[in-house]
Amino acid sequence: MNHLCVAHRGFSGIAPENTMAAFKLALEQPFVHWVELDVQLSKDGVPVVIHDFTLERTTNGIGKVKDSDWKALQQLDAGSWKSAEYRGEIIPSLAQVLDLCRGRVSLNIELKTAGDMYPGLEKAVLREIVMRGMEGEVVLTSFERAALRRAKELSPEIRTGLIIDARPDDLATQLEQLHCTFLSIGYPRLDRNLMKDLTGRGIAVMAWTVDDRRIMRRLSSMHPELMICTNWPDRWEQVFLLSKHRMWHYIRKLIR
Repeated sequence: MNHLCVAHRGFSGIAPENTMAAFKLALEQPFVHWVELDVQLSKDGVPVVIHDFTLERTTNGIGKVKDSDWKALQQLDAGSWKSAEYRGEIIPSLAQVLDLCRGRVSLNIELKTAGDMYPGLEKAVLREIVMRGMEGEVVLTSFERAALRRAKELSPEIRTGLIIDARPDDLATQLEQLHCTFLSIGYPRLDRNLMKDLTGRGIAVMAWTVDDRRIMRRLSSMHPELMICTNWPDRWEQVFLLSKHRMWHYIRKLIR
């Protein structure tokens, strides 16, 4: 299906982002094709799924993710900030999310790092992926270009993608130099010409983060292969699936 739906940090419009509750809710939607998530390392080297470098916004913890070991991170409440319904949700490990999603949905795994913040992050993430034979089900993405290079050095066959919120003139060349076949880009940076150029080069393009139905419709007119990343997958369904249903219903009436 065109305009594949990517659930941003799971179904994070309803459930707390990057938790098992958000991922399970996304998987319950038959139109969700991809799930996006963020990975960092605990102090003792466990790949954990959380967006911020600090704990305060989405948990009841304090400090940096990298300064807490896995056992301590598991004790934190990562759900109450969203609503009382999700009290007790924990920070999941990458292993737990991979086990949940394997064979069911593709994963856009963001390597959440900056500089040398997480030595060994790429190796730890790849170990979990390879252990499960999921190399063909994931793309590793990052703002940090060095992380993408390291991932490719460790696993030349793994698919990688640059995350960017800019529009450099030589973007296609940059992607080629990084050996990236995926681009995650802030949606205001996109237009028809860029989409045509990149898809013609074999680059898959995902627009983030789109929660407005009108913007989804506008983006959909640029190119049929543009992927839409959203916190609200149900809005994607309303724009694309329900619109197609209404169109087919109208056509059937015309030909009767």
